Amino acid sequence: MEKKVKFGAFVSDAGRAAKGLFDKSKDFAIQVMDQNDDGRFDLTDVSAMAETMEDVVKKSTRTIMDSAEERSRQLELKSLRPVFPETLDDADFLMPKFIRVAERDRKHAESEVCKGSIGYLSDQKGFRIVNLFRDSIEVFGLTFCPDCDSEFYYVDPSDRDQYIALFEYFSYLKTVRIVELQKIAQDLGAKHFKVTYKEEESFSSEKKVKVQAKIAAAATADDEHASSEKKYSTVKIAAEMDCPGHSPTKPHLKYMQRDPVIQNLITMRMDEKSPLLHHKFMLQLSNSSGIKESDAVKIDAVLKGMKCSGNASIASEAVSETRRYFEYEIDF
Repeated sequence: MEKKVKFGAFVSDAGRAAKGLFDKSKDFAIQVMDQNDDGRFDLTDVSAMAETMEDVVKKSTRTIMDSAEERSRQLELKSLRPVFPETLDDADFLMPKFIRVAERDRKHAESEVCKGSIGYLSDQKGFRIVNLFRDSIEVFGLTFCPDCDSEFYYVDPSDRDQYIALFEYFSYLKTVRIVELQKIAQDLGAKHFKVTYKEEESFSSEKKVKVQAKIAAAATADDEHASSEKKYSTVKIAAEMDCPGHSPTKPHLKYMQRDPVIQNLITMRMDEKSPLLHHKFMLQLSNSSGIKESDAVKIDAVLKGMKCSGNASIASEAVSETRRYFEYEIDF
């Protein structure tokens, strides 16, 4: 009988404990779900919870959309590679030797990520090309010779901020170097000077010479010999002038600044102890040209890939430049 009483008391205590735990859990749940702090969980709280969940979903969706938009933007930037005015001030940005001036195309004009752009980058056959939009060409701060109406340009060998139209490159440099040789003669006080433009034309004409040699009663042997001929053609006198002459002043060199023959001429003329009276020498044009043969081959490949090649091959022009000379004769 005593055991039954104790067991009943134990059950009663356990019930009260469980009820207390349930009441506490219930109170905690009400506190959690009570959105308006009125101590009750009712329809008002359900509505508030729904609004909270809606806000969470909206924020999460917005975050996902923003992330997707940013990824799309980065992909578009990577694809279109726009150049902005501030890009020119970047430490790692360097204007390449070979550039292109182009109209603003539809893709860049309509793209949001390209708003305010002044050009774009592209890669062709190992060349990184900066494409300058013609409507923003002045922003680059460059000079274009003879004008900015062409499409392709190559950097002037004496001025990093000046570009020469690609298909007029060698003829333009020929002209400005003749002008510079004239100015050098005037500064050095020449009484007479003459610049003669010459081009060395090399060709082979194979002449087959049959030589028969009879040795006793042996068979006949034939030998073939090939001979090559070289022809030097004087194109024209590029400049000639008589001057009154005067004491020399040191010329300011631009295109001829690295030519050792010109530097030696100036040194000898400026030496008062042994004045120079007459000098005649040859200047090879390729020594002061900017486009090397290896680069010219790459440029031709780029132009061919873009289907923009002109009437003449840049590589063939670079090769021809190695056979072109100025004969410079000067009297003091």
